[in-house]
Amino acid sequence: MKRANEDEKLEELVEGRGATEGKSGRTSSGRTRSRRTESAGLSRLREAVRRNKKKRLTALLHHVTPELLEQSYYALKRRAAPGVDGVTWKEYEAGRQDRLTDLHRRVHQGTYRAWPSKRTYILKEDGRKRALGISILEDKIVQQAVKTVLEVIYEEEFRGFNYGFRPGRSQHNALDALWMGIVKRPVNWVLDADLRGFFDAIDHEWLEKMIEHRIGDRRVLNLIGRWLRAGIFEQGQWSPVQEGTPQGAVISPLLGNIFLHYVLDLWTEAWRNRPGKGTVIIVRYADDFVVGFQNERDAQEYRQELSARLGRFGLELNAEKTRLLEFGRWAEGNRRRRGQGRPETFTFLGFLHICGRTRKGYYTVLRKTRGQRLRRKLKEIRQKMRRRRHKPIPEQGKWLRAVVQGYFNYQAVPGNSSALNSFRTEVNRAWCRQLRRRSQRHRMTWQRFRRYVDRWIPSAQILHPLPYERLSLDPR
Repeated sequence: MKRANEDEKLEELVEGRGATEGKSGRTSSGRTRSRRTESAGLSRLREAVRRNKKKRLTALLHHVTPELLEQSYYALKRRAAPGVDGVTWKEYEAGRQDRLTDLHRRVHQGTYRAWPSKRTYILKEDGRKRALGISILEDKIVQQAVKTVLEVIYEEEFRGFNYGFRPGRSQHNALDALWMGIVKRPVNWVLDADLRGFFDAIDHEWLEKMIEHRIGDRRVLNLIGRWLRAGIFEQGQWSPVQEGTPQGAVISPLLGNIFLHYVLDLWTEAWRNRPGKGTVIIVRYADDFVVGFQNERDAQEYRQELSARLGRFGLELNAEKTRLLEFGRWAEGNRRRRGQGRPETFTFLGFLHICGRTRKGYYTVLRKTRGQRLRRKLKEIRQKMRRRRHKPIPEQGKWLRAVVQGYFNYQAVPGNSSALNSFRTEVNRAWCRQLRRRSQRHRMTWQRFRRYVDRWIPSAQILHPLPYERLSLDPR
């Protein structure tokens, strides 16, 4: 009997195949290369890959042309911090054509050398520091160009449930696919998995073997090897690296995707197709992934075998953040009968996922902004407000409008209205407080302040469609 059209589409999006073109509702990033602007050479390469997905590709570097290097230069962030050579995007633009011509010559003659990454740190949500590696601009340009070529190949191989750092895919696509998988499939258990220090733990030898499985161009392989072993420059000292790929490097997300494609994605796909397994869904965004199971036995078995599988390649689950929990359509009733209270919640891509009900009483998965993330964002805004306290009000208003709108652009998913309203209310209160502190005899009445709010602060409204609308699936 032929499967329903809805089931076929859902399987494509959540269960592993690539989505039907034009039906996924994906939103393309502004910096993502469009296939319509793809060079004729890359288009031919894509067709060759589609015709033969097992053939090793031995001639790829010639696709890195002066035109592609220029496109790669303009694809970079213009205000990004410079690497150890101190050259910024704007400084490189002076004499850009000659610089790129020389860079192209060095890449193809084999005289190009990778520079070490400049080490810097950013604070994580838990207060710890995350190490980033900032490459010099020319390394970014070449990495972007090579990444463009490799994406043509690997986009034909990556599984449909892999959403992280891929052209035309976003975090919201991953969130919607997970929602559809849990709501539309018989999922009763969820493994919320977290890999410990993934990008710092990637084994160079294994990664290069995985790439060589598909790529046979020694010049491209040598470039990747140079970037992996370029080392780190910190506090005036160079130090070598034996494993890992710098977070912040242009090529790192693709290398991470390739590594997990072989370590996790293909293995999971084969695991769930074993005889006797119930329904198993998976959604992965970079090193953050969630697996849903119909049967608890399968969930326990998968978790044990996953730990062993990851250990073979030098990876491990973060025991503090990896949890197996009862979650799904029947979780609330089952737990109530056992006297265990409401189902536990889990976090994926910044949203708390909760078993809930619609107004009509149907099962749904509610997605709410994490309270910790909301409070941290408000704290950051208040600190920046204090530094801008004496700026002209229109200047403050323009800045706040961009900040609030940027926050809503990510957080404004269906069902999250209360968190959006709370965020907007707290921003307004903080702004009014700062304006009143500009003078001991302020004249900032609430009525006057309301005019500024109406002019500058965006209203809290849902900006994203329901998951089944974005994925072009009929909810019935």
